[in-house]
Amino acid sequence: MLLPETTDQYTKVNAAFSKQSNHFDDEDFANPILQQWRQLIYQHVDSFLLKPSTILELNAGTGIDAVRFCMKGNRVHATDLSDGMIEQLRLKSKLPNLENRLTVQQASYENLSEVAGKYDFIFSNFGGLNCLDDLTKVTRELPKLLTPKGYVTWVIMPPVCFWEWSWALKGHLRKAFRRLNKKATAHLEGELFTAYYYTVQDLKKAFAPDFALIKVESLGFISPPPASFMFASKFPRITRLLNKVDATVRKQWPFNRSGDHLIVTFQLIKGN
Repeated sequence: MLLPETTDQYTKVNAAFSKQSNHFDDEDFANPILQQWRQLIYQHVDSFLLKPSTILELNAGTGIDAVRFCMKGNRVHATDLSDGMIEQLRLKSKLPNLENRLTVQQASYENLSEVAGKYDFIFSNFGGLNCLDDLTKVTRELPKLLTPKGYVTWVIMPPVCFWEWSWALKGHLRKAFRRLNKKATAHLEGELFTAYYYTVQDLKKAFAPDFALIKVESLGFISPPPASFMFASKFPRITRLLNKVDATVRKQWPFNRSGDHLIVTFQLIKGN
């Protein structure tokens, strides 16, 4: 059973993402940085999907990633809390060639006991799990859902984001360093809820002892994130330079421990 404060948090999250669901795809496909980042995420995930696999997706949103993985020959069980996102997911599940590959279930990642089956891969994209105050509420359920030596890839927001620190130059000190508190108030579609930020060390602790950390990559170590695509459009030369820096260092320690998002993959080594 969810505690009252958790219920209130997820009520607000549901409301925010339900409002966003009707225009989410249009805004996503119109953002070139976001599209580039999705390709980097897919390259990361594809390096582990060496054969057609069964994937459990948490906070699947409108199903952009689920559809892509299905079109590559995988089967995806897509879950989300939001009423609006679930509606969009169910519409996509009826598309040609997806009816037998994409299944949909409305479920919070805090209620994974409601999810049946075994999966080769568990995926969560673009910070959905940053709405969670304690990652172990999810990680403790994962071994029961994975096949032996299965993988988990989460794209999650860390506490250190150098791009946001640059906002301090404009006098936005509180906004620039908000992540350092490891939680902050998020504003989306007129709704307010809490976002929590996690280091790689936090993730390793939450996944211990059943999982081993396999790979970490940074997204937006120093380059503009999707929310700053207007900067990228206005200053293309600077953006190209920053993108080159990111491409050089984003997979290397310590640069892959900070950024707008991190792509983090763990492998199940115990359990089942």
